[in-house]
Amino acid sequence: MTNESPRLKIGEGKISGYLSVFLAIVSLGFVICAYFPDTFTTKDFRKIYNPQIVKWSILGALILSFVFAFTSFILSKKKRYGFTSTLIIAATILIGTALPEGSGIQDKTFTIGLDWLLIDVLVSAIVFIPIELFLPKRLNQTKFHEEWRTDLVYFIVSHLFIQIIGVIVQFPATTMFANIGLESFQNTIQSIPFLPQLFVALLVSDLFQYTAHYFFHKIPYLWRFHAVHHSTKNLDWLAGSRTHFFDLVVVRSMSFIPIYVCGFDSSVFFTYIVIVSFQAVLAHANTRINFGFLKYVFVTPQFHHWHHSDDPKAYDKNFAIHFPFIDMIFGTYYDQGTDWPESTGLGDVHYPKGFSKQFVYPFVKNPQEDLENASER
Repeated sequence: MTNESPRLKIGEGKISGYLSVFLAIVSLGFVICAYFPDTFTTKDFRKIYNPQIVKWSILGALILSFVFAFTSFILSKKKRYGFTSTLIIAATILIGTALPEGSGIQDKTFTIGLDWLLIDVLVSAIVFIPIELFLPKRLNQTKFHEEWRTDLVYFIVSHLFIQIIGVIVQFPATTMFANIGLESFQNTIQSIPFLPQLFVALLVSDLFQYTAHYFFHKIPYLWRFHAVHHSTKNLDWLAGSRTHFFDLVVVRSMSFIPIYVCGFDSSVFFTYIVIVSFQAVLAHANTRINFGFLKYVFVTPQFHHWHHSDDPKAYDKNFAIHFPFIDMIFGTYYDQGTDWPESTGLGDVHYPKGFSKQFVYPFVKNPQEDLENASER
């Protein structure tokens, strides 16, 4: 079934209202990060922050928020969005004027990655909301479908606890694979020029992640966790975040461990992180952009939407994260032609709604039901 809720229309004041509230909240979040950097900022990002750029960025977001709020006041019959954002803007300015000039930051074992959450959601929204607004594939799919709040919770949780997840993911690489005489191999890897080294990093990671993804579909016990990701019927840029914590940790470990073990250069590693984050969002986006022959080069929305299809002919296909040719090699490629799946999700299989219920459900679900559902897929 497709969601038949009406899409937002330009000129009603709702879009500008939502944007004003969103930018006001983001600005307030950055001010909170500036007040409590040792608690709310990600340790690895602190060294790249320029205080002047941060201040001007916050000011720019506040100005844009006010412009959108003013537009919403003019266009919308209901003034609550403009009023709400104006209150948040005022609170942000009031708090921001008393920001400390700067002092030493205490290095805590774990921090809450509010800065990473705000940066990622801001960049993703700037890129993908206009794309989905003006070039949507499913015309009747509204941004505020019945489960958008659930996907937003997944997005927030996975970003706020990025450092904790990172420590869990890195643990096997820094303990099991430390001091096993790979220095010469790692030096050879780092001697490769940047672009070829980046390609090797993406390829190695994709091969490992393909394997993990494949087993999460084929092993009934693992499928119950991965089914959380497939339970959404409304694919968009936010839907890719709907992943059970167990699934998230295992798959990220399988993709990150070879990156750590091979010892890729730090510039390659950070570029890899950016590409992974961007492509994961793009693959789930509700957009009809035609990538032409490039759909055979890297994973596109059409390729991955078929992976989420509830059509039995597409079950257990298109596992790759970056390169479709991996599926071609292993015989799991679904040739889409020019077609898109009519609908996505788990079909008639019942799956609970809401973050809390979906977190608990895989641990208590009947294994026999798992087996039957897995065999149907």
